[in-house]
Amino acid sequence: MALKTISTFLSPLSLPNHHNFSNFNTKSLNIYRIPTLVSCKSTQSQTQSQFPLSETQLLSSEPDGTGAAAPTRGDRFLERQQADEAAKLVIKEIRKSKKKKKKVLKVNTLVASCYGCGAPLQTSELDAPGYVDTDAYELKKKHHQLRTVLCGRCRLLSHGQMITAVGGNGGYPGGKQFVSADELREKLSNLRHEKALIVKLVDITDFNGSFLSRVRDLTGANPIILVVTKVDLLPKGTDFNCVGDWVVEATTKKKLNVLSVHLTSSKSLVGIAGVASEIQKEKKGRDVYILGSANVGKSAFISALLKMMAQRDPAAAAAQKYKPIQSAVPGTTLGPIQIDAFLGGGKLFDTPGVHLHHRQAAVVHSEDLPVLAPQSRLRGQSFPVASKNGMAGKFNPIGLKGFSIFWGGLVRIDVLQVLPETCLTFYGPKRLQIHVVPTDKADEFYKKELGVKLTPPTGKDKVDEWRGLETMQQLKIKFEDPERPASDVAISGLGWIAVEPKRKSLRISDNNFAETIKELHLTVRVPGPVEIFVRPPFPVGKAGAEWYQYRELTAKEEEVRSKWYF
Repeated sequence: MALKTISTFLSPLSLPNHHNFSNFNTKSLNIYRIPTLVSCKSTQSQTQSQFPLSETQLLSSEPDGTGAAAPTRGDRFLERQQADEAAKLVIKEIRKSKKKKKKVLKVNTLVASCYGCGAPLQTSELDAPGYVDTDAYELKKKHHQLRTVLCGRCRLLSHGQMITAVGGNGGYPGGKQFVSADELREKLSNLRHEKALIVKLVDITDFNGSFLSRVRDLTGANPIILVVTKVDLLPKGTDFNCVGDWVVEATTKKKLNVLSVHLTSSKSLVGIAGVASEIQKEKKGRDVYILGSANVGKSAFISALLKMMAQRDPAAAAAQKYKPIQSAVPGTTLGPIQIDAFLGGGKLFDTPGVHLHHRQAAVVHSEDLPVLAPQSRLRGQSFPVASKNGMAGKFNPIGLKGFSIFWGGLVRIDVLQVLPETCLTFYGPKRLQIHVVPTDKADEFYKKELGVKLTPPTGKDKVDEWRGLETMQQLKIKFEDPERPASDVAISGLGWIAVEPKRKSLRISDNNFAETIKELHLTVRVPGPVEIFVRPPFPVGKAGAEWYQYRELTAKEEEVRSKWYF
């Protein structure tokens, strides 16, 4: 039947005579029973093939139901949308990987650093931090002992010399060998991206000045353990229950999420065991960063912490050999110092102190810095001074009104309006002498005695560079109960002045003064950038426990309030 079909198909054609089909073998012909489509091209198609076809012509060139299905406009729109979404995902992943690379605050192990201050070791700049003798450097490098090297500046600091290394703040001159305060702060900028436990230190003798109110800019959402240092410097008889409650109240007002508050002394190791226990409890495999303002006592705290932890942790015992250097110079630590203090994982980091321009240490000369650091227990100096019979005979019958009080060359207080029995008590370094003169003679006294009786600044050369008491702030201190201290006037980086409207031990004779005022008026003058804080009175001494009042807390406040330990 197939042969018949072929012959029928070929019969109308006129073939040449030389084609002879008589000997045609049908068996040699492979016949496919599946019908095959035969398409014929017209002569017009050859001329059109020289020109590109439009999309509609391509679609119509094939019969219906043949060829691949062409995409519709909707399909092409979906394809473009899917391509755009895929591109966005790729860009997003690239950005994430870049951010992850930036979120690193680790010690650069490629560059060896001084274990005392964290400055990179170098052999070229003799006056710069991190300098090491070339021969000593090469020897330590050969034996892979660069982590045990102490730079030349740290050696001098350990022998009591005052060598500044942070420039750009008030009394510190800038220079090639100096590191700026902004550069030190930049080294802490990525800490907020780390998953870490923050141990934040505050100096109790300069609570407001050293607190770092914007600490969240550095730490992010990381948990904070607040450590209050130098409590051994508070006056004798101080009730630490009152102090702990006062600190928690002040911290709560700053709206910080603090896990716990610890009152400590690095010198006597009081409270250090509680901090070590809290760190082990809250660390959970994370690194621990010691954070605080410059000269708050971070290095001394780390030494005390390692000493306490060494009793149970051999890693901490080994780390005691190479611990950060301690010095009264702000900016002793110039880079993050890694300490292998935990046997169970995680590192301990000493960080550069945050330099605050509003503290007194930022304006005085480096040689005067030791004067600002209290070395022994604080003892308040009160004015007016009561005589043996209880009379304040040194002053006129209206008390301190009309007098000016100089606290060294750094603070001047003009008393404008007070009660006759109003008393000002100064808590700060003992080496700063206090002088009281009539206000109308205060300007002349300051100009004459600056650098002599009124120090710092010390010496004629430093007096010539001194810019004076540029900031003047008028204070109006309200009070309700004259038998209780009204408030404290805290001077950043120095100490505080307790203001008592009426001290019981003072009796002013011939008192015709009308005790109807409910405000005390003072004018306080300090160097340009230094800040003045008016805060609730701080309960120190035996008298503090008598007048301090605990605030009644609601059930919700009691639940979220930080606990303090001593």
